[in-house]
Amino acid sequence: MEQAAILSPLTAHTASYKVFYGSFELGVANYRLPATDSGFYSYHFDSDVSLLMLSDQRHLKSEFTLENGKLVPFRYIQERTGTGSDYTEQTAFVKGQQFIHTIYKQEALKLPYQEKVFDPLMVQLQFRMDLAANIRPLDYKMVKEKEIDDYQFRVLGKEKVTIESGTYDTVKVEVVRDSTKRQTFFWMAPTLAYLPVRLSHFSKGSKQLDIQLASYQFEQPLPPMTPTLIDGPNKQSSTAVDELHTDPETSAQITESELDEIKQLAED
Repeated sequence: MEQAAILSPLTAHTASYKVFYGSFELGVANYRLPATDSGFYSYHFDSDVSLLMLSDQRHLKSEFTLENGKLVPFRYIQERTGTGSDYTEQTAFVKGQQFIHTIYKQEALKLPYQEKVFDPLMVQLQFRMDLAANIRPLDYKMVKEKEIDDYQFRVLGKEKVTIESGTYDTVKVEVVRDSTKRQTFFWMAPTLAYLPVRLSHFSKGSKQLDIQLASYQFEQPLPPMTPTLIDGPNKQSSTAVDELHTDPETSAQITESELDEIKQLAED
């Protein structure tokens, strides 16, 4: 039963989200993980957001395998269109050659292959699996924009979250950063294989990015989960969400670069 719980995020499913920036509804984001019998997975993300004269559409696809209970990346593709420059990002994880080949905005780079390096999409599934397995630390490396970035997470505690689509029992997770100028929190539902229910991002305590689960569907029943290991807050960096706010005046002043940052956060 424990192994079934750990692998439950790989259950074929779809999830749709509404994306807000302050009081503005920007658009939608959709995830899709089709069923597979081969152990070779294909995970998809599509988004369409816009505000005033700005627009951003993205299509992401991640291909990976499951080996010894861990996800191993194979290929990642991102296509971006909309206001400003269109571009693509492609990454191939060639384990046999011990290289990672990546192309971002037509610039190619070869990186040394590392174990436990992910792409920005499938890492979300590995993160959910690690939450189900109570693995610590929650540290991840991912190839993004020709670089290998490090991300760390902490499980702060349990919270009940009520949004338009319903009320969910969740665990609250924060992205660990050195500064509190930028803060990102996730609320993940254990009974939904740790599907994210809500994401909120704050910059200097204001300009809130808010992504909320609108609907979801799993093709198979999900197994029961083991109790989640709670890390508790980091005394140096944690700030209560209630202390953070959205400034309606500044929320109305959104630039193209800010919209791009919004979409990057939505993918993460």
